Amino acid sequence: MRASLIQIAVDEGESVASRRQRAAALVREQAGSDLVVLPELWTTGAFAYEEFGREAEPLEGPTHEAMAKAAADAGVWLHAGSVPERAPDGTVYNTSLVFTPSGERAAAYRKIHRFGFDKGEAVLMGAGQDLVTVRLPDTALGLATCYDLRFPELFRSLVDAGAETLVVPAGWPERRRAHWTLLARARAVENQAFVLACGTAGTHAGVPQAGHSIVVDPWGEVLAEAGPDEEVLTVDLDTARVAATREQFPALKDRVLGLAPPPHRA
Repeated sequence: MRASLIQIAVDEGESVASRRQRAAALVREQAGSDLVVLPELWTTGAFAYEEFGREAEPLEGPTHEAMAKAAADAGVWLHAGSVPERAPDGTVYNTSLVFTPSGERAAAYRKIHRFGFDKGEAVLMGAGQDLVTVRLPDTALGLATCYDLRFPELFRSLVDAGAETLVVPAGWPERRRAHWTLLARARAVENQAFVLACGTAGTHAGVPQAGHSIVVDPWGEVLAEAGPDEEVLTVDLDTARVAATREQFPALKDRVLGLAPPPHRA
């Protein structure tokens, strides 16, 4: 499976409409890939808190429309990163969208763990509640977003739900880039899964972004890593390595904590 991570730059000088058009063009350029991934909140910037409400859109809003068409034009599975979604009740969510190669929406994931420590995203957005996996021809995706990366129990639950490839769009700050790489590798090792972590370049509301999107294999080896600037990172994945790794080193079978207890027998 060929995966392409589009590490798009998000800067204040470009309008949301212009960046949406540019992102769609970048998706179309990846027509030879099987899966294409965009970052978190690339329409507004993950730290541009004042833009969340102004730019929030319905689930099937302009970004949904543009990304669905781009996926169909390129003939790719598209994880379109996340957008600020305004639900019918007015709540804004950090929502990821996944499209099939025919342009149909396959899934939507509302970010469960909101960043901000009682400010920013943590108070401006609602929290998702549902685990989301998506079955592709060659692998099963488990969906998470940015700050979710710090919560291993989410990823273990995704693996329990059948995930083999963990996709993490993000708007991760440069000042904590070491954590980004460390946590992406940790989630791959402990879950014996591929991790595709796609971040943004540029600056969001004065916060420099880490870039350095990364693809990690089930043994924790870095298969590819981007630099700090806008870049498309493309890598071929041998998806059979997940099952092989789990068979050769069956650590997941030795889990004790976090499993449902066996039924009590008197």
